[in-house]
Amino acid sequence: MELLLVASIGFLYAAGVYLILKRSMVRLLLGIVLLGNGTNLLIFLLGTITKGKPPVIEPNLKVLADIYSDPVPQALILTAIVISFGLTSFAIVLLKRVYALIDTDDLDDLNTPEEEDI
Repeated sequence: MELLLVASIGFLYAAGVYLILKRSMVRLLLGIVLLGNGTNLLIFLLGTITKGKPPVIEPNLKVLADIYSDPVPQALILTAIVISFGLTSFAIVLLKRVYALIDTDDLDDLNTPEEEDI
């Protein structure tokens, strides 16, 4: 199971870096999303996958005595998913506005001033 997750994390990172190196704003955004998803899987994998009970302490016990799943990586991933959704939504609106003003999604056209014809 871990080997499959490691392979998918490697694929997501490779595809994300490849898309970030392209000149299109849409591909840049997709690359950032893929890198974020790869990072979420990496955090999930580093939290050690254990088949256990949920971390709920019974009323008559003071500590957990059995194998339990760690809830911290899952909470971190849930927070990261919400933040990345907001960031992606804002970036899509921003890209739409930039495309409406410039009529291109090439990143090189954003920094070069247009020469006026005389």
